Amino acid sequence: MPISPNVILGSNVVFYHENLVNLYGCRIGDETKIGTFVEIQKNSVVGSRCKISSHSFICEGVEISDEVFIGHGVMFTNDTYPRATTAEGRIQAEADWKVLPTRVRRRASIGSNATILPGITIGENAMIGAGAVVTSDVPDHAIVVGIPARVVGDVRTAAARGA
Repeated sequence: MPISPNVILGSNVVFYHENLVNLYGCRIGDETKIGTFVEIQKNSVVGSRCKISSHSFICEGVEISDEVFIGHGVMFTNDTYPRATTAEGRIQAEADWKVLPTRVRRRASIGSNATILPGITIGENAMIGAGAVVTSDVPDHAIVVGIPARVVGDVRTAAARGA
């Protein structure tokens, strides 16, 4: 799996196994670490000092701010109603669907095996529990878990308790 020549890499980006990633048409910020078997598609942005864990998929239209943690096997999506073919039965081309952008704000953390539906914003310093399915916007500092993900706490309160 390649790192395409059209990828814009910041300084000191770390790949745990450079030959076991698939990156094309994306931009990666300074000092970000990218695990094995990660795919980052065109028109996606990953900020500086992020950690993208192994087996994660960051599709077209995802914008990840600085200092974000992405756990193992996190899946982003960019189409609410995906189809292989058009109503007429021909294979869909890029013009047949619209990318819905997704934003992950600074210092957010997304737990392993979470699925992030398209067109949402995950707030600054928010925490997504492992295995959650995020179907709507997540407020700043919120802790969300479950299917669908729901707010169960605030990271500032949890930090104050020593959690």
